[in-house]
Amino acid sequence: MNDRPKKAISTSTLELARKVLAIEADAVNALISRLDERFLDAIGLILACRGRVVVSGVGKSGHIARKIASTMASTGTPAFFLHAAEAGHGDLGMITRDDVVLALSNSGQSDELLTIIPLIKRQGAKLIALTGNADSALAKEADVHLDARVAQEACPLNLAPTASTTAALALGDALAVALLDARGFDEQDFARAHPGGALGRKLLTHVSDVMRTGNDVPSVPDAASFADVLVEMSGKGMGMTAIVDSLGKVVGIFTDGDLRRTLERRPDVGSLKIAEIMKRAPHTIAPHKLAAEAVEVMERYKINQLLVASKTGELVGALNMHDLFRAKVI
Repeated sequence: MNDRPKKAISTSTLELARKVLAIEADAVNALISRLDERFLDAIGLILACRGRVVVSGVGKSGHIARKIASTMASTGTPAFFLHAAEAGHGDLGMITRDDVVLALSNSGQSDELLTIIPLIKRQGAKLIALTGNADSALAKEADVHLDARVAQEACPLNLAPTASTTAALALGDALAVALLDARGFDEQDFARAHPGGALGRKLLTHVSDVMRTGNDVPSVPDAASFADVLVEMSGKGMGMTAIVDSLGKVVGIFTDGDLRRTLERRPDVGSLKIAEIMKRAPHTIAPHKLAAEAVEVMERYKINQLLVASKTGELVGALNMHDLFRAKVI
């Protein structure tokens, strides 16, 4: 335990924090001018890889390596993290000749990595080294070396990995995104890799997944009386009912709002037929459409319910905003 007296928090603390951010921003910015053919060679190696990208490192570089592997895996490049120390104790068997190893070490001299590099090369896997020292043993052994050197660490002692890990992480992100683009990885692919996330729900959830069907869908024939409509609306609790013809095709809709407006205009509704007051040609959506498209239609036309119809116009379901909220589409 450190018993040294703590410094008082002051404006100098804020200035130090700003200096840290400036140093790390400069470290990332300096990478831009150093991107060259070696970066393209690294991309080429990975695209030609028939196996996976094995990202490895130890210490703080190991934490960065784990994040890079995760980013690659979620953006279309099969990858996993392998701790360099564990590799030397049996986990090296995870690497095959079809893989590409991306090794991270700021010094380029990590003993754990240097111990396994000859074995990786003997296996036939390709090696990309991401280091801060182009003259290091790791850089010289690599098929491709990516230069992630920094002028200084953000730590006042110039010791704790700070700017160097930020630069390595940024360069790893540049690799992942360049690979994403080269593979034509799109939103649908991203959603399939993130089915539990908000984007996954928006891009993978279809109207058929959230719509109400069968007896849960309020529906009356176009010859129904006003009383029949009230019974159907109150019993199904969707704030509306669909109106269909004798073939089951959608011809109209009648909502809670329409009900209020009708009662304001015509207090005597006993003899009304729904065909006289329904809203004709209502907005509908097909069951195979994305639920996100249903949200867009409802927001565009300022409606809270939407009927689902087949290609030929038959009523097959219905949904409202509450259904979409429950499915976490919105």
